[in-house]
Amino acid sequence: MKKEFSSAWIASKQPRKQRKYVANLPLNLKKRLLSVNLSKDLRKEKGTRNVPIRKGDKVRIMRGKHKGQEGKIIKVLTKSLKIYIENIQVKKTDGSKVDVPFKASNLQIIGLYGEDKKRFSRKNKMIEKDSTKVKGEEHTKK
Repeated sequence: MKKEFSSAWIASKQPRKQRKYVANLPLNLKKRLLSVNLSKDLRKEKGTRNVPIRKGDKVRIMRGKHKGQEGKIIKVLTKSLKIYIENIQVKKTDGSKVDVPFKASNLQIIGLYGEDKKRFSRKNKMIEKDSTKVKGEEHTKK
């Protein structure tokens, strides 16, 4: 197997090849893996199931030791696919506290940071195109 990223790679059942593919992804494609699903009310409001996470979003932890806790995103590391949440820390043996990294799949967005047009622009354009096609078909049928 080659060491660098291959855009021709389709899929593999082998976990080691799946891990290697993700590890060698360029950052612009790794950002897609940092998408987090929205809460039910946000889904209805925004018309999409998930969006890329960004600093400042409010999230709820859905899995693990900290399940049910909520907090703001303080840091997103695209290279290592880790997300850090405010006030969620673990005490080390020397007494110091360290932030806990989370995977995007274990979180749910309950509040969005401001109005980010880029996060929803592509999805909204697709929805608008579909609605105009439907409206255009209705006019031609009459």
